[in-house]
Amino acid sequence: MEQFIQEFSQKAITLLNNLPKVEIAKAMNILQAAFERDGRIYVIGNGGSLALATHWVADFNKTVFSHNLDEHQRRFQAIRLPTTEEELTAWANDVGYDMVFSGPLRNYIQDSDVLIAISSSGNSENIIRAVELAHEHKVPVIGISGFDGGTPEPTLGCEDIDPNNTRRVRACRGHSRHCPAHFHKVFQRILRPCSAAAKAAG
Repeated sequence: MEQFIQEFSQKAITLLNNLPKVEIAKAMNILQAAFERDGRIYVIGNGGSLALATHWVADFNKTVFSHNLDEHQRRFQAIRLPTTEEELTAWANDVGYDMVFSGPLRNYIQDSDVLIAISSSGNSENIIRAVELAHEHKVPVIGISGFDGGTPEPTLGCEDIDPNNTRRVRACRGHSRHCPAHFHKVFQRILRPCSAAAKAAG
């Protein structure tokens, strides 16, 4: 067991060291642009990816601004879709599981928004439909996938992580989910001028 843990850890470290830094930077620029135009961020995923989506939303909506919670300023507007289990099962039962993300997304989507699609395989039909809807509305898509990347655009890392091991895919994505938690450092440079501009306008 100790040998397994050691080997797993070493492979995960290697994979993390090889994350596509350029693509991650592109994704951060997309999120920054959405923030500056007051757009919303929708995050979707199945199973464990849905858990990651929920965690990301918590980080975007709270952790990023942990040091500025009392200040009146613009914030991220992140939404996990569907927003409730009741809505998820209603779409799945009444319409079809392939519509559980694109159905709710159609209620909200605007051209100022961003979609983050998390999928281990990248081939889930319900994820693909939501990505296609985003493309129809010219909304940027950040795709986070494993294995060979699948269909969603591999805009943000962990595509081609490990073609043989779902656990390492999830471990790397689990680590990458903390990217939003680090935004509070990056966005301090954005928040200050935005806050100052808002006060001057008021």
